[in-house]
Amino acid sequence: MTSNPYPLGLRLHGRRVVVVGGGAVATRRVPALLDAGADVLLVAPELTPALRARADAGRLHWVPRRFVPEDLDGAWLVQVAVDDPIAAASVSAVAAERRIFCVRADDRTAATAWTPAVTRHGPVTVAVLGGGDPRRAMTVRDAIRDLLAVRLAPDGIAGRPDASTGTTGGQQAGRVALVGAGPGDPELITVKGWRLLTEADVVVADRLVPGLLLDELRPDVELVDASKIPYGPSRAQEEINQILVDRALAGAFVVRLKGGDPYVFGRGGEELLACAAAGVPVTVVPGVTSSIAAPAAAGIPVTHRGVAHEFTVVSGHLAPDAPASLVRWDALAGLHGTLVILMGLKNLAAITATLIAHGRSPQTPAAVVQEATTGTQRVLRSTLGDVAADLSAADLRPPAVVVVGDVVGALDG
Repeated sequence: MTSNPYPLGLRLHGRRVVVVGGGAVATRRVPALLDAGADVLLVAPELTPALRARADAGRLHWVPRRFVPEDLDGAWLVQVAVDDPIAAASVSAVAAERRIFCVRADDRTAATAWTPAVTRHGPVTVAVLGGGDPRRAMTVRDAIRDLLAVRLAPDGIAGRPDASTGTTGGQQAGRVALVGAGPGDPELITVKGWRLLTEADVVVADRLVPGLLLDELRPDVELVDASKIPYGPSRAQEEINQILVDRALAGAFVVRLKGGDPYVFGRGGEELLACAAAGVPVTVVPGVTSSIAAPAAAGIPVTHRGVAHEFTVVSGHLAPDAPASLVRWDALAGLHGTLVILMGLKNLAAITATLIAHGRSPQTPAAVVQEATTGTQRVLRSTLGDVAADLSAADLRPPAVVVVGDVVGALDG
């Protein structure tokens, strides 16, 4: 006789959770553990770029080697995210000796705990166990999510406004969707974007994608980590383009999931052109861009009556004197409105000096918003003349948005 699992909500804040493995499965599972406040120890010789970025940012502890029994010292839970059954069995054996619950990605029957299919609506978390059948759990989870969307939406419109047809995973085969995932909060993806994500056979994701969205993918979805870590390991854009085309031509529905909006410094246009050249149909789903969302999350409107009638969004990934730069910093210095700078932390000192040299007052209010709309958001308020030095002292790091203009203090007081 098979016993039913006992459902339980684990309060992991500040408690050690060990994750063994640094591949796609770990990339999907770690964000939910971090969201729960767990003290995550990741044991793996190598990591995906997305996990490496979290380790470099101090979000988790990474031990770059294979598992040893001492790794479970002080652990409350262990997740085995490797596809080697022998290695996985050795980890779960140590966990059993120490009476630590163990989740196994390779063998659910050998695990002492299962990861449910989860949907989240603000403070409401619904977890579904399908009796060991992940597809059943996902189907029920999605139905509950739709019901919650109907009950919570002001206009009563459900989260799945139309049905899909096709042959691969129940969807149309051989197509690509460029989906904007929003600025960081997983609830800021659009309803259409989330619906297409649940239909995908393949998801090609950037590092700025909210990790909790990946945790809700079907277990059979192929997750391709296309993270482009600034000044670190990355996939060439041409390789990403080829992945989209190859998977679609093989009959899959591919979602290219990108932080923010696909067309705001997201190179979505290049990916669309590559697909079009190969005859692959593409759907573009706009996303909430951090250029507006990050200031808003920090209490800064990019426009405000009597203060700013325009705002300009520029990329700061190249220094003002770089030959390849297309930004007219001298012209921007003469504008009265709001200036929003994305990807500009590395060159911020040079950018602010250039703006001041061309007439922008060093006393102009400025702000930096790090990891906007997430639980780790930080905001630095300063002036154009001091913000680069203040940024260094505060140890802020990417992803961050810089805002320059009188709107920075428009809502103060």
